[in-house]
Amino acid sequence: MTPALLLRLDMQLLLDAYIATIDDDRLEDWPGFFTEDALYEIIPKENEDAGLPAPLMRCDNAAMMRDRVASLRHANIFETPTYRHMLSALVVTDTADGVTLRCNYVVINTSQEGSSAIYQAGIYRSVAVRTDAGWRFKSKRVIYDTARVQTLLAYPI
Repeated sequence: MTPALLLRLDMQLLLDAYIATIDDDRLEDWPGFFTEDALYEIIPKENEDAGLPAPLMRCDNAAMMRDRVASLRHANIFETPTYRHMLSALVVTDTADGVTLRCNYVVINTSQEGSSAIYQAGIYRSVAVRTDAGWRFKSKRVIYDTARVQTLLAYPI
């Protein structure tokens, strides 16, 4: 295999493990996909296109992500969502600062009553770096296409 193909496979495996962690409700493992100084944002496309730095969710480091998970588990009271992510059109670029990833995503949310609906669609823009523990996200920006979120956004996307 060529180095570019091996890198793409590594990034696909990183994304697949990341998605499985969220979809399987193993949120305590979610911050482990990031470096300690990582940035995680969820921002509407409208703000991104206009250059407005107003994300709906922002964690400046992995400690903030761990706090978010603790809050979700112990402080917030709402129906736990059942998410299923679908990814497509992965583009991987090796740079001096790490590996940039761009891919489309769709999240399906299924309620306990049995109705399923598209919860969100958009793109991931990420930078991954190799660490002693393997590949980790240095940044992950989740840019969703609509101007608003249909329901409460508490869980990572």
